[in-house]
Amino acid sequence: MARKARHMALPSAARTLANPVAASEENLRDGRLHFADHCAICHGNDGSCDTMMGGGLYPKPPDLRLADTQKLSDGELFWIIENGVRFTGMPAFSSRHSSQEDSWKLVLFIRHLPQLTTDERIEMEQYNPKGPDDREEEKKEDDFLNGATPAPKPESHHHH
Repeated sequence: MARKARHMALPSAARTLANPVAASEENLRDGRLHFADHCAICHGNDGSCDTMMGGGLYPKPPDLRLADTQKLSDGELFWIIENGVRFTGMPAFSSRHSSQEDSWKLVLFIRHLPQLTTDERIEMEQYNPKGPDDREEEKKEDDFLNGATPAPKPESHHHH
């Protein structure tokens, strides 16, 4: 039902838009890292939507690697990124991107998702948003790997 609503909401002019951004390695990488930073929290680095956020949405986001998404035109994908999908968790990103070029680079990357390599996915993990606990854990690992002695855990003081 959500797919039907999305289809009906897409202006017919969007279907014929062609991606003005060349499919170069640099543009694909820009799209991949932008996706990792802005989209992967719901869609996952691999586009599977197998994430805590994605799994908690209703309707569940589509697996971007599958035919239902891949058969959309570049213009339709661009329009969805820019305008979102009403009554779903997909927000409009037109006001959040510095330029429409960012959205077109995301279209390039979405097309590439079915061929995503392990190295690309590993690179993306470095660009996923991190919370304070993740940052603290990384700092401890870096310190340990660089020979620092781990600080003793502070004693907890309970007030009665």
